[in-house]
Amino acid sequence: MVDASPHEQPPARSRTRTWAVVAAACTGQFLVVLDVSVVNVALPSMRTDLGLSAPGLQWVVNAYSIAFAGFMLLGGRAADIYGRKRMFLTGIGLFTVASLAGGFAQEGWQLLAARAGQGLGAAVLSPATLTILTAAVPEGPARTRAIGTWMAVGAGGGAAGGLIGGVLTDTLSWRWVLLINVPIGALVIVGAAVWLAEGAAGDRRRMDLLGAVLVTAGLATTAYGIVQTEAEGWTAAATLVPLLGGLVLLGLFVLVEARAAAPLMPLRVLGVRAVSAANVSMLLLGSATFGMWYFMTVYAQNILGYTPLQAGLALLPASVAVFVASKAAPRIMTRSGAKALAVTGVLVTAAGFGWQSTMGVDGSYLTSVCLPGLLMMTGAGLASTPLATLATSGAAPGDAGLVSGLVNTSRTMGGALGLAVLSTVAAARTAGSGGAAEITAGYALAFRTSALVLVAGAVMMLLWLPGRGANGPGGGPGTRAGNRAGRPGKAPAPALHSPEA
Repeated sequence: MVDASPHEQPPARSRTRTWAVVAAACTGQFLVVLDVSVVNVALPSMRTDLGLSAPGLQWVVNAYSIAFAGFMLLGGRAADIYGRKRMFLTGIGLFTVASLAGGFAQEGWQLLAARAGQGLGAAVLSPATLTILTAAVPEGPARTRAIGTWMAVGAGGGAAGGLIGGVLTDTLSWRWVLLINVPIGALVIVGAAVWLAEGAAGDRRRMDLLGAVLVTAGLATTAYGIVQTEAEGWTAAATLVPLLGGLVLLGLFVLVEARAAAPLMPLRVLGVRAVSAANVSMLLLGSATFGMWYFMTVYAQNILGYTPLQAGLALLPASVAVFVASKAAPRIMTRSGAKALAVTGVLVTAAGFGWQSTMGVDGSYLTSVCLPGLLMMTGAGLASTPLATLATSGAAPGDAGLVSGLVNTSRTMGGALGLAVLSTVAAARTAGSGGAAEITAGYALAFRTSALVLVAGAVMMLLWLPGRGANGPGGGPGTRAGNRAGRPGKAPAPALHSPEA
């Protein structure tokens, strides 16, 4: 990697190497985000081939998300301590091997185990991609372009999952939604080995293993409890025990971190207003948008009668919208400020969810899929960049991987929890009926619920996020004023500019 002063222009050969590093980081992040949604259109085929139950299908999605979210903080801290290149290669290696195993799964449990393995690899890989990118590109216009590209590629990965999954399932087999990662992962490993240079290792004090175990177990157990609500309800022991157990574990994690000499997550990070407010906002946005892809896919196939390929193509405009909006967001943010753009994006997303909640059994493609999808994903793309920028502001350079992991944890945990809660909402409205009208009404209620959550989130953001004056002339965090706004009365911490979608 190239380490350059923010005030120096690297030579041409260094710039070539820098953008090769950016390409490797973007490809890794594309795979990580792609695999959140790529399996959605393949779920009916997986069910037929492996004999999965309806709850088992949801676990194909959530096994990945839960492992991803549960191990994210550990992966972020490992990148800080052991080096970003080492963790990047470890993460992409685990992800590729797990994809191979999932592609050859013969039983449902084998597929679920492989999906969890993918999530573990993604949790190690994703924070490393962020620190690699921000370390490779000097601060200034070049970094802004790199971040915009990285954000757009990451957003495009999640959005393109339906299309790619549909093409592979229709033309080859559901197994290829996993096997496609193997050749791409192998190429990324080779490129990373050649182009990446290991950065300076962080403090080599012993890893906070107790904290890592507590936070991972707490997040995973809480997510498991949420997932159980769809089948068991909120008051059943099968739901309450893991929910309460997860909360207890997370409480113990906070106590341990407050006393640890080298904590996995220094609690001072959460004392930065921009970091805490933006992470909560990211969690709420993720809770809605992750569910959107799932419900839109099953609506298109189960109600409108689309094939997997047709369902993927139907969501292509939304995929393009989130890519374009993410790419445009950095330029807009320099004029509007991070807070204004984030709030506007969330409100646009909420409007799209409200429109989608009018869906019907005989809905047309234009008004029941295309236009609401465009609105939802345009807003999400506009909101993600400023929220991620705010979320990573004010952190010390030594906490870069940690804060990146925290952002990803917020987004992914929000997605896993949101999908579980929204599935419960939809199932409650359906009341066990398998009729198309009842199922559609359940999906519509899930979208309506998401719209209300997003509106409430926009109000919270107006009150909590630091404003334009606190974030420098362009509204971006990382300025001295912006850091002071997050920590009144204290000297600002060095800023980290590494937004995450």
